[in-house]
Amino acid sequence: MTHTQWTIQEVAQATGISSRTLRHYDQTGLLEPTDTIAGGMRTYDQRALLRLQRILLLRDTGMRLTTIADVLDGSTDDAEALREHRTHLVRERTRVDDQLAAVDATIKAIEKGDTIMPNQMFDGFDHTKYDAEVRERWGGEAADRSDSWWSDLGTDGQHDFRKQLDELNAQWDAVITEGVDPASDRAQEVAKRHVGWMTASWQGQQLEADMLKGISQMYVDDERFAANYNRVSPEGPAFVRDALHVYADRNI
Repeated sequence: MTHTQWTIQEVAQATGISSRTLRHYDQTGLLEPTDTIAGGMRTYDQRALLRLQRILLLRDTGMRLTTIADVLDGSTDDAEALREHRTHLVRERTRVDDQLAAVDATIKAIEKGDTIMPNQMFDGFDHTKYDAEVRERWGGEAADRSDSWWSDLGTDGQHDFRKQLDELNAQWDAVITEGVDPASDRAQEVAKRHVGWMTASWQGQQLEADMLKGISQMYVDDERFAANYNRVSPEGPAFVRDALHVYADRNI
């Protein structure tokens, strides 16, 4: 077709986001296709692509999809939305500054032959808290196996795995938007896919029920995990946790 309009597959290929995500943007009214051609194929013109570009730019700042929609539709002032996000960035900058200071201190200690204490080396590296929890709850073998698997994936494999996560998050956004019950068949279908995605990182080993519940509780307790699920509703993280708890009770 002439490129006054682009198909959903062409847009997905050009942007790196999935066609499922584009369909979710359509369902929520964030980005409607310009037209629908024979066979139900969605197409997008240049104006739609410009809107998509702005969506992706705002999404990359960590802004929620509901906020992005308000900004683009004019119901929320750009400055107001950016002030809210600035607060998030300040917190993140503090964490990164702590990491930089820890790395600089380590470099100096190595160069001078000095000894540096572990609490100085790892200041700002919050993920170690979860590594320790995984090791305490499920053993060092499980944590080491997951770390080894991730390294062995390589750059391309890691990219594909993140893409799967993006598609999975879009599915969660859809059921959260629909307002279904976490125990509903619709929500449990997504929970099943979620468990399959998690199981892949454990090299196919079956997740135990308490492990699944513990990990999903992190989606609520830690704002970095919660950011994956609160894009369409602040209740999103709790919804995902509850759905996964139901799945664990029923199937594991």
